[in-house]
Amino acid sequence: MSGIESILNIPPALIYIAGAALLPLFGKGKARKIYLIVLAALGLLGVAMLKPQTTWGFSVLHGLELTFLHVDSLSLIMGYIFAIIGGAAILYSIDVTRETGEHICGLLYLGSALGAVFAGDFFTLYIFWEIMAFSSLGLIWYSKTERATNAGMRYILFHLFGGCALLGGIIIHYMNTGSIAVGPVELGIGYLLVLIGIGVNTAFIPLHTWLPDSYPKATIAGAVFMCVFTTKTGVYVLARTFPGVEAVAYMGGLMVLYGVAFALLQNDVRKLLSYHIVSQVGYMVAGVGIGTYIGINGGIAHVFNHILYKALLFMCMGAVIFGTGKNNLTELGGLAKKMPITMITCIIAAFSISGVPGFNGYVSKGMVIHAAEVEGMHILALALILGSVGTFLSFLKLTYFTFFRKNGEIEAKEAPLPMLIAMSVTAFLCVAIGVYPKLLYGILPYAEEAFHYHAYGFGHTIGTLELLMMTAGGFFALQFVFSPHERITYDLDYLYRKAGKGFIWFCEQPLVTVAEFIDKGLLKIADSLVWVSKNPTAASRMMVAMVGAVVLRSFNSDNPYGRDLEKLKRQAVDEPISLSLGAGVLLVLILFTLYLTIYLTHGVLWI
Repeated sequence: MSGIESILNIPPALIYIAGAALLPLFGKGKARKIYLIVLAALGLLGVAMLKPQTTWGFSVLHGLELTFLHVDSLSLIMGYIFAIIGGAAILYSIDVTRETGEHICGLLYLGSALGAVFAGDFFTLYIFWEIMAFSSLGLIWYSKTERATNAGMRYILFHLFGGCALLGGIIIHYMNTGSIAVGPVELGIGYLLVLIGIGVNTAFIPLHTWLPDSYPKATIAGAVFMCVFTTKTGVYVLARTFPGVEAVAYMGGLMVLYGVAFALLQNDVRKLLSYHIVSQVGYMVAGVGIGTYIGINGGIAHVFNHILYKALLFMCMGAVIFGTGKNNLTELGGLAKKMPITMITCIIAAFSISGVPGFNGYVSKGMVIHAAEVEGMHILALALILGSVGTFLSFLKLTYFTFFRKNGEIEAKEAPLPMLIAMSVTAFLCVAIGVYPKLLYGILPYAEEAFHYHAYGFGHTIGTLELLMMTAGGFFALQFVFSPHERITYDLDYLYRKAGKGFIWFCEQPLVTVAEFIDKGLLKIADSLVWVSKNPTAASRMMVAMVGAVVLRSFNSDNPYGRDLEKLKRQAVDEPISLSLGAGVLLVLILFTLYLTIYLTHGVLWI
């Protein structure tokens, strides 16, 4: 191994994390831009130099080793796409991001995502999992709006819940098996907790609401980072731990349809894209759940392709927001001539996500649908096909009302050069893989099996084109139905927020009332005990009088104890009874004798 290979054969996460730590040293001018570009190139080179079966770790306890680098075909393809799109996102952010802290959050987010996919054990995975959550939170809060602050709080609450579930499952798995290697989990409580923890990051229904709530409120560059790493890292870990689980496959189908349905209702362009993350991740989850070679290949291929076109879509819409200051379809239109490069790259991304032949989404989406059909999961295959129709409708709506609808009042200019370069390179990769899918086949987890799949089979290609043309015809014929509207769309988060308000009310009203009642009761008991300790003679006389009064009351006879009790109560308040020194000494001797007797007779048993 050469010297340069030895240097770079380290966890790529360390390159970006160290780069984030050093970033403040380069100020905010040209030096910082050059540094970021060099860092992106170095990170990409670091991943490219990795070889399968490479490991890097150390022991922390006897028999417990943390593995920070575990390279195989699955982790390597994730590393490639994370480093590629991470470099594009860094380039995209150079002119649009002013805050050093935002760049630091982006680099930490990228580094921790790479750390998670190359982690060889669950505890290392968990460490990077949590760094991802908190570093991505900064990309929301750097928007510095009240809506972003509130969305960030909901975002981190979801991920803290998911992280706790994941950690609990990991601990139970370790206690049951003695192994911390990332892999399938045994059935039981640990199995369920790990699945829930992964499900939060992967946006399982109904654990998905953090995503469309927070991503549209992130910064322009922050949303590009966020659309890539969290959900795809979740899919990667799902492929490691739950391949071939049928329930997971059908959850993917539900995600596809649910995300498409809500995307069609959106007016905010980035919220539309966010719901399509839920939908598109559904294809990946379905492929993992199918669990066959073609299913896993299709799911991971869709991870790779989705990262390219989804990042490109967020770049394009970020450029539109940057150039116009508007993010709602009802306010947009007429940008085709004013932002031509953004328009072209956006159309490429829209065709890619819609699965149009000649673009990368067609290749991987077809693999997943084919895997479902081969396994006889026809309901799942139908759901995936219907999702493709809804996806094409959504992006006909997005591109038409953003770029081609007439709007003579809008003012805009093309995006800065670094943004255009990042968008153009990403668009080129979408087309290159679509035209020549073997570029992707060779790096899939089961590469040999991948080459047996023929993406451009005559029947499949013609059927896809027919379906897309009918969908386009329906869109333009019923354009008024798909016209954007300014309205509030309620998702399951509406129920969560209502439940949250109810819980807060319960804590502030009934629970506090009960707590105050108990507190007052305990204070009264404590006061009584203090009084008894100061007035033991009076207390004993009152106790005798009280018992006597209760007993005699039942016989309806004259009750002298009742009169004594009233007298003692008045005396306790007005004339406290003092205990003489001799009586006090006698009481202590009696208690000591009682203690000594009990100790001598039963002390051996206590020991």
